[in-house]
Amino acid sequence: MVKSKRILIIADINYNPVKMSLNQMPKLAKGFIRLGHDARIISYGGLLNELSPFRSRSLSQFLYKKKTDEIIAKYAKNYKPDFIYIGFPRSMDAETIDRIKEVVPMTKMIGLDGDPWPTLQKDNRIEIAKKIDILTITNDGKFLQDYLDAGVKQCVFMPNMCDPDIDHRYEVGPEWKTDILWTGAAKHHADSSETLREEIVNKLTQRENCSIYGCIGHPKIGGQNYLYAISGAKIGVSVNAVNTIKLYHSDRLTHYLACGTFVLAKRVPDTDLLFKDGIHIKYFDSAEEFFELADWYLSHEPERKKIADAGMQHIHAEFNSTKIAGYILELIEKGNYRSPWNRSF
Repeated sequence: MVKSKRILIIADINYNPVKMSLNQMPKLAKGFIRLGHDARIISYGGLLNELSPFRSRSLSQFLYKKKTDEIIAKYAKNYKPDFIYIGFPRSMDAETIDRIKEVVPMTKMIGLDGDPWPTLQKDNRIEIAKKIDILTITNDGKFLQDYLDAGVKQCVFMPNMCDPDIDHRYEVGPEWKTDILWTGAAKHHADSSETLREEIVNKLTQRENCSIYGCIGHPKIGGQNYLYAISGAKIGVSVNAVNTIKLYHSDRLTHYLACGTFVLAKRVPDTDLLFKDGIHIKYFDSAEEFFELADWYLSHEPERKKIADAGMQHIHAEFNSTKIAGYILELIEKGNYRSPWNRSF
C-alpha cells in the first residue's frame, strides 16, 4: 500500500466567475486525493484579504503580509507536509518561502508557472522560483531557459491538465451552437510581433455563425457558460500569444479538447509529442490554411466529429489531473518523470 502523503498547496483561489474553470489548483488537489493522499489549499490572497480591513491590495500587503506569512508558517508547522506546492499567488514573495522553511526545513517545495514571459511578471515569481526545489512550467523552450539562467535549481516541463468530471462535452441548447469559437484576448500585450491570432479573430467577426468572447467589444465568458460555449462549437481556435516555444500551448487548448470541440491549433515545435495531427487535433501554420481547414471540416461532419471525439478521449486519458498529479509525485521522488513527451528519463 502506498504511504499517504500530506500536500500543502499555496495559491490564489480566484472567485471571479470568468476564471472559475481556469484554476488548476482545485483540479490538482483532486488528483492528489484520488491517488490516496491528503491535499490542503491555502489561498494566499484570500488570507491576506481576511486579515486586512482595506480594499487596497498594496496597503494590505504593506500592513498584513508579515502576519499572513506567520499564519501560513504556523499551519505548515502543524500540518507537517511531505511537500509544498506553490502556485505563485500575488503578494507572496521569497521572504514567505524563507519563513516557511524556518519551520519545515526538510520539506521539499515545488512550483507551477503556466504563464509566458516570466521575466515580465510582477509577482516575484523568479525570486520565489530560485528558493524552491523544483519548478514545473507549461513550455520547454525560452521561458524555461529564462528560469534556469536566473538560477532556478530545476525546471521541468509539465503540461496543463483537465478534470474530466467537469471538463467534458455538455448537451447544450441552440443558444450555444456555433461553427467557430474564439475565447480570450485578440493580442497579447507582451508580443507585438505575433499577428496571426489577431488576423484570424478579426476575420471571424466578418463571418456568420462565429462566437467570440473576451475581445473586440465582445464580453468575457466564464463558469459553466464557458464550458457550454465550447461544447456547442463545432470548431475551437487555438493560437498562443507566442507560437515558437517548444511544447507550449495555453490552457485554452486543453479546455477546448476536453470539452469535445474539434480544435484547429497553431502548430508549435514538437507539439505532436502531445497531440497527433489529424488524429486528436488539426494544426495550421497560416490564416489562409486555418480558413481552408475550417471550411473543409465544417462541410465534412463525420471527419470533424471523429477527430473531436478522439481529442477529447485522449486528453481525458493522458492529461487528467490524477495522471498529472502522479507525474508530479514521481518528479519529486525520482527527480524526473516518465511520459510520452519526456524523452530524458
